[in-house]
Amino acid sequence: MSYTPTHMNYILHTDGGARGNPGPAAIGVVVCNKNDEQLKSYGEYIGETTNNEAEYRAVITGLKKIKSVWGKDQAKKSCVEVRSDSELLVNQMQGKYKIEHPNLQKFFLELWNLRTEFQDVVFTAVLRGKNKEADRLVNEALDGQQSARGLF
Repeated sequence: MSYTPTHMNYILHTDGGARGNPGPAAIGVVVCNKNDEQLKSYGEYIGETTNNEAEYRAVITGLKKIKSVWGKDQAKKSCVEVRSDSELLVNQMQGKYKIEHPNLQKFFLELWNLRTEFQDVVFTAVLRGKNKEADRLVNEALDGQQSARGLF
């Protein structure tokens, strides 16, 4: 990825998870600067869905958060490296794997179109251990939902 120093560059760590597949699901997003220093983080319970759908929703949410926090004009000049531990998502976005499941196709298309709102978006597969903060946010959101359910 070639970056110009005058543009903001982001590293976006994302994770999505479901307890059961499908089951209660959540996303975790960590936005970092080009030095991998955390700028913002976000976790959210997203309801019942599959693990793969949650992974896509995490990336979509992360890119939308960058646009909303730093603005459309900044996004258009920005390069984003998405780091995900979902080999499926990364390989589908790199064109290496086909998208066979109809539910994933709609998320793929949304993400593919969202990429055009940035100078560049690249996808990197990382080991789960390199994605600890995003994973923590997923589990925190799921645990919080479980606790909230127990109150009523």
